[in-house]
Amino acid sequence: MWLVRTALRRPVTVLITVIGVALCSILAVSRMRIDIFPNLNLPIIYVAQPYSGMSPRQMEGYIVFYYEYHFLYINGIQSVEDKSIQGNGLLKLTFHPGTDMSQALAQTISYVNRAHAFMPYGTVPPFVIRFDAGTVPVGDIVFSSPTLTIGQIQDLALNRVRPVFATLPGVSAPPPFGGNQRTIVVTINPERLRAYHLTPDAVAQAISSGNSLMPAGNVRTGSLLRIVTSNSVVPNITQQLNNLPIRTGAGPTVYLRDIGYVSDSTDIPTGYALVNGRRAVYEPVTKRPDFSTLSVVNEVKKSLPYFRSLVPPDLHVSYEFDQSGFVKNSLVSVVREGLLGALLTGLMVFLFLRDARSSLIVLTTIPFALLSAVVALWATGQTINIMTLGGLALAVGILVDEGVVAIENIDATLEQEPDLPFARAVLRATQQTVGPRFLSMLAVVAVFVPSFFMTGVTRALFVPLSLAVAFSMIASFLLSSSLLPVMFLWIHKKREAMRAARSEGRWSFNAFRERWHARLHRAAGFRGVIVGAYIVIALLIILVLGPHLGQELFPQVANNQFRLRIEAPFGTRAEETANLATQVLHQISEAAGPGNIAATLGYVGTQGAAYPINTVFLWTSGPHEAVINVALRPEAHINVSAFEEKLRHVLPPKFPGCEFSFEPGDIVSQIMNFGAPTPVEVSVLGPDFGQLRAYTAKLQQAMSRISGLRDLRIEQPLDYPSVNVDIHRELAGQLGVTAGQVAKSLSEATASSRFTTPNYWADPKTGVGYQVQVQYPQPQMTSIQDIKNIPVMADDSEHPLLGDLATVTQGVTVGEYDRENGRWKLDLAANIAGQDLGRISKSIDAAIQQAGARPHGVDVSVRGQIAPMRETFANLATGLLLAVLVIFLLLAANFESLRLSFVVFTTAPAAVCGVVLMLLITHTTLNIESYMGGIMAVGVGTANAILLVTFAEEYRKRGATSIDAGIEAARARMRPIIMTSVAMIAGMVPMALAWGTGAEETAPLGIAVIGGLIAATFANLTVLPFVFSLVQQRAGVASPSLDPDDPASRFATQ
Repeated sequence: MWLVRTALRRPVTVLITVIGVALCSILAVSRMRIDIFPNLNLPIIYVAQPYSGMSPRQMEGYIVFYYEYHFLYINGIQSVEDKSIQGNGLLKLTFHPGTDMSQALAQTISYVNRAHAFMPYGTVPPFVIRFDAGTVPVGDIVFSSPTLTIGQIQDLALNRVRPVFATLPGVSAPPPFGGNQRTIVVTINPERLRAYHLTPDAVAQAISSGNSLMPAGNVRTGSLLRIVTSNSVVPNITQQLNNLPIRTGAGPTVYLRDIGYVSDSTDIPTGYALVNGRRAVYEPVTKRPDFSTLSVVNEVKKSLPYFRSLVPPDLHVSYEFDQSGFVKNSLVSVVREGLLGALLTGLMVFLFLRDARSSLIVLTTIPFALLSAVVALWATGQTINIMTLGGLALAVGILVDEGVVAIENIDATLEQEPDLPFARAVLRATQQTVGPRFLSMLAVVAVFVPSFFMTGVTRALFVPLSLAVAFSMIASFLLSSSLLPVMFLWIHKKREAMRAARSEGRWSFNAFRERWHARLHRAAGFRGVIVGAYIVIALLIILVLGPHLGQELFPQVANNQFRLRIEAPFGTRAEETANLATQVLHQISEAAGPGNIAATLGYVGTQGAAYPINTVFLWTSGPHEAVINVALRPEAHINVSAFEEKLRHVLPPKFPGCEFSFEPGDIVSQIMNFGAPTPVEVSVLGPDFGQLRAYTAKLQQAMSRISGLRDLRIEQPLDYPSVNVDIHRELAGQLGVTAGQVAKSLSEATASSRFTTPNYWADPKTGVGYQVQVQYPQPQMTSIQDIKNIPVMADDSEHPLLGDLATVTQGVTVGEYDRENGRWKLDLAANIAGQDLGRISKSIDAAIQQAGARPHGVDVSVRGQIAPMRETFANLATGLLLAVLVIFLLLAANFESLRLSFVVFTTAPAAVCGVVLMLLITHTTLNIESYMGGIMAVGVGTANAILLVTFAEEYRKRGATSIDAGIEAARARMRPIIMTSVAMIAGMVPMALAWGTGAEETAPLGIAVIGGLIAATFANLTVLPFVFSLVQQRAGVASPSLDPDDPASRFATQ
């Protein structure tokens, strides 16, 4: 009450305050980050460990296991997941919500150092990074050249461009993909090695001694302290290292040039990048979670000319697969829908009020309320994203309610009390609505309060939207209680001007209201039947039709990008897989039609040992896998889902023995998958790998019968071709050879000496250091006989070959070992087509039951998008029930009556029914957006019900019967209730129609609000008066006060 009087006493102060908030909003918008989603802040740390040549079993048992064991000591740890393939291990540490991640990162590094002491010689320290699901690539810097080799391109990208690229604000710069690290490679000839009775290890040791880095110190000559330099490290590596003696002493000296040659090359290639079907190098542009996608992309684009100036002219540098356009279009769509909604809302208000001045007053409060909300969002550290913008767009319609109720009551007071002075009438009328408006505002805000009690991703998504709505509503209430009466008095100035304005535009609404009023009176005799029918119909719709709603975590977004994972037969060499990928791209181009492919970018094989951190951004299980990103031209108007289904029929017959799996290419789906490659992922965990594998095969067979699943596969390669070397230790010992010597010679022949005998050389021109490694020529290691012919060290004159000391056979082995919290893990991944995620999740649950009894200790976990969807919906349901309880208690405290609180909530089922019916009619799923729309519809319907019940109770206390009071309240509040509902529905129409790119994200929100409001408004004006009359027909009018000094108390006379 005091707020209205204070505003009228200090009108200039009110105006200056509003203008000040508007100016602050400009500063706020310029400072706020802009992105597709709020910061999800997932508590995850990755540890990436390389060791070139190590088999998957060795990586798991001798390296990754020790990390896993030690990481379980970290405070707040929730799970430790790890993957081990040949040469690479990746661990994912997930922490409980609320964990101090700075402390967790420090503890992780501490335990990395401890675990490192238990690992094999040559194990290098791993990469440890904090990673968030929102840290997905927002584009790629592509390097290509018609003259430079891939190794040269990689070196330029890594050592010239990346140092500058990594310093850009908000950029997280992984090493480039596609090339391998520049390396000084000593290639030894196997035949000459055997002829000179040398082993690969002997060569590596000789190079280590002949190219040795040692500090030289200083020499004092006179008054000078001279720095001593030496050429213990060969200056001209490719020439002088060839003259290095490998064997000295008795007999002729053997030089390196006698048994091989030195080349300035790269480490052994393990993968290739394909850009538009050709070999190239690319660097993903990933942003840090606390930075904006748009700002990062803009910085990269601005820096492209500088990047080009750092490299030779024949190296082309470009920016491809830009995700910022999708982000920008999505945000622009939400803003455009909000503006169109505000325009339609204003039009509806004018059509109802038929008074341009009053309409202007009401509509003026909307932008100022939104600007105030923006300032508050900025102050609380929020960003501009589709959730906050969606909240503001959602609030546009309901913001009208505060102003409409105040204006309507002023109008009614002026008509009912013609002798009351104009300014006093405005003051009294505004004060009368402060209480009901405050309760209505609380009813809407309260339904969003439970989001603050949620955890994890649900909280990260809903809190920004809830804050946007809450701040808008609070600002609207304050403006309607301060700015609105001030503007009303300034604009209308006197009663006669207002009457003239109103009389010019009166229309047939009054006649409609009277006819509705008469029908309610005629139906009053059947109010019991009407209320009973309402309850039955509502229950039928909710309980019978509600379960038929499809469910998904986030609405499907139309886009022009997709990702294809190609899985050739296990063991296929990377170069063969690259040729296969090129052929697949040709088939995709033919299927899309001429000129409809905008760009393609892919990676074949695994990440090199020099860049283990790249496994965080892209995981592949072996050289047989390729991942290709395809961008279709927007003007081609190709439906990606339909095109993927078409390729599922085209590709398998063309490439027998290969498997194809589609993964999301757009940034929204990648983030919402939370690191999983597909929306459906089922993890099977157990202590016995054999039992685990057998049960997973049974579960895969059961899931294959689900019609809505596509691309079902076990992610881990379980039957990878191998060459098994069985060392005969007794025989080797008789010849003076140890198993370690055999293994080391084998490693340096089949891999390199990179980890077993590390050696380094710094380029004197650039100052960049590179490794020197010894290796066999890879094309000459093609058979079991080549393995048998590897020479091994002997302590006497005997020079046995590996085949003399070991049995070498072909076989199969597991290509990838995964574990979680100490148990083996296999994953089933699949896509969805033709069904929603909710139905698929139920089918998967049934398939798990059909797979039969699980072996002892085996657990099944459904992941991908299903787990967060279930968690989100469970949190929302719990939160909605809590919100209803909060509002119920607030109403009970206000009305001093539990029965009136019950009456108010009788229209909530109608809102739910409206949401269900509208979603079914429009074939829209129940997802995060539609769920929030439903919550908003319930809140607005409840707010309108509060107004009606408040006035009905006042009429009843004045002496009217309960039925007359309910019907009269419906008549009196019909205009503001219909105005509010119609205005909000009009504001939601542009959003529901999903105009523009990316608008599908928020369309379900608008659809749910429209359906819920239509049903809730009808129930408020028809059913609610009858419910009120039935509940209150025997209620007294005495105050529940127990205060003897209160005149209304029954104890007042005592």
